[in-house]
Amino acid sequence: MAAEVPLWTPTQEQIDASPLTAFTRAAATKAGTSFASYADLHRWSVEDREAFWSLVWDFCGIVGDKGDERLLADGDKMPGAAFFPDASLNFAENLLKKTGAADAIVFRGEDKVERRLSWNQLQGLVSRLQQLFLSLKVKKGDRIAAMMPNMPETIAAMLAAASIGAVWSSCSPDFGEQGVLDRFGQIEPVLFIAPDGYWYNGKAIEVADKVAAVAAKLGSVGKVLLVDYLGTSADVAATIDKAVAMEEALSPFAVKPVSFERLPFSHPLYILFSSGTTGIPKCIVHSAGGTLIQHVKEHRLHAGLMDGDRFFYFTTCGWMMWNWLVSGLASGATLLLYDGSPFYPDGNVLFDFADAEKMTFFGTSAKFIDSVRKAGLKPIRSHDLSTVRAISSTGSPLSPEDFRFVYDGIKKDVHLASVSGGTDIVSCFVLGVPTLPVWTGEIQGPGLGLAVDVWDDDGKSVRREKGELVCTKAFPSMPIGFWNDPDGKKYQAAYFERFDNVWCHGDFAEWTEHGGMIIHGRSDATLNPGGVRIGTAEIYNQVEQMPEILEALCIGQDFDNDVRVVLFVRLTAGVKLDEDLEKRIRAKIRTGASPRHVPARIVAVSDIPRTKSGKITELAVRDVVHGRAIKNKEALANPEALELFRNLPQLAE
Repeated sequence: MAAEVPLWTPTQEQIDASPLTAFTRAAATKAGTSFASYADLHRWSVEDREAFWSLVWDFCGIVGDKGDERLLADGDKMPGAAFFPDASLNFAENLLKKTGAADAIVFRGEDKVERRLSWNQLQGLVSRLQQLFLSLKVKKGDRIAAMMPNMPETIAAMLAAASIGAVWSSCSPDFGEQGVLDRFGQIEPVLFIAPDGYWYNGKAIEVADKVAAVAAKLGSVGKVLLVDYLGTSADVAATIDKAVAMEEALSPFAVKPVSFERLPFSHPLYILFSSGTTGIPKCIVHSAGGTLIQHVKEHRLHAGLMDGDRFFYFTTCGWMMWNWLVSGLASGATLLLYDGSPFYPDGNVLFDFADAEKMTFFGTSAKFIDSVRKAGLKPIRSHDLSTVRAISSTGSPLSPEDFRFVYDGIKKDVHLASVSGGTDIVSCFVLGVPTLPVWTGEIQGPGLGLAVDVWDDDGKSVRREKGELVCTKAFPSMPIGFWNDPDGKKYQAAYFERFDNVWCHGDFAEWTEHGGMIIHGRSDATLNPGGVRIGTAEIYNQVEQMPEILEALCIGQDFDNDVRVVLFVRLTAGVKLDEDLEKRIRAKIRTGASPRHVPARIVAVSDIPRTKSGKITELAVRDVVHGRAIKNKEALANPEALELFRNLPQLAE
């Protein structure tokens, strides 16, 4: 039931100051009409995509050659459409447009270390890294892989890679050895960048052994660069083959102007990784031009980002929100980076950062907001958040009570922008609209230029009922494709099998009476605990190595306004699931995959349902656990096994 009044309504002054308002006027001039509402502007943006995206390029000041007037080749094909087919640009050049002594990056680590890089200092570090990469014979199209904390060197290395047309891929240092190899082992990087360690939950965590093990198995890597965080990079580098401390490697190179190679709009920029629900993670390749134009559109028009803003998102380098955050440099914003636990020593640490640095945009996960509420914290009383103009939430749906808590417990006058998209598009399908009211439990609207809709099982558009989130027209930030998928079959299967020539995202969604959207969770088997998408296969890869476990099945259970990981195990004859075995299962998953993969509940079952071809059926089990009707029972070899998962007392609390 929709709230009778919105939680927040922008003032006329706020509306007038929004870049979206200026863009709307420019769009009306271009279209030769007027737009009475955001819905009217959105309709034009998808009906005339050529005009819309051309205007975004100009309005957001993208540096490069836009090419001729024909902005779409095969514009009605998904996949296959090409935006700006004659354009050339360099991603790093667009993020390094600004110069001067003002802050470009402010970094705060859990160990209380604080560092600042001005725009000129960031340019200088990128310059030296670019020279280093070129000296190592890194060339256009080569992959650079980084297992790094969210720190300035990570951003500078990505920009140096992009400046020469190398392809960047990253994960966070808490991934286990196999989790890293499952990703980077597929893309054959020539360079591996890692830290000497990182801080989490009050502890300095060394990663030398993991870096050495990963580097030894990445046969394509010619050099390992060790970045100093714990003060031991030189010592660690001495113990690893082909390794050198980054500071030592940079010492021969003096700062000089960065050179930028302008490349096609569709040149690969990033490789991000799917959650790996049905095997090792898929390698999703994103283009420089598509990522850039989508991000500047979202930052300027939907987030209201302006030059000089202080822009924060709590993220790791293994989540697409890191890629999204970094693009804030293109709008002239100062990036505020935090690395570590958001709850060490208590839940105030991010609000302390916001207060001290006069943050203007505060981005975090729905789980964080929920945890702050449940901890009884009231930043509205304890912190000066007067500069915070927008609070953004993503990773999982933000509950209605957490919508209300933001206004009751954090800040009354703030644009709360719940957003939803994904690694697949390195951006958002639905997100904030700063000129519209915020209603309890609702994402404000679809992204401009994106033909977002909700379809039923028959492919018909539905309103006020749940269905599949789809996008019916091509858009620039669609992946170029998947790595090692030469015929495009994996790419086609991932998004276009359900509805021909229509992107099917795998979310259950619902339009609201206000033109907003509610996301009801994933419609596939991806797990999403605490707003971090992970894959079941990554868990199976660990536990099924244990002799006590014959087979496993994992689901995400909707519980307490979040999703928790539940692991079902079929045990070897004579084995009991006792406290010791549970502890060893969790330890195996934590060290082999990551702490985020560790299940909240482990339940022993005598059988696991599978299809006639032998594939376990996660979706059917998830539906049984949630009390939903089971489709396609006839496809199962042992449908009676489903009853083993119904009304389990272990999952009731």
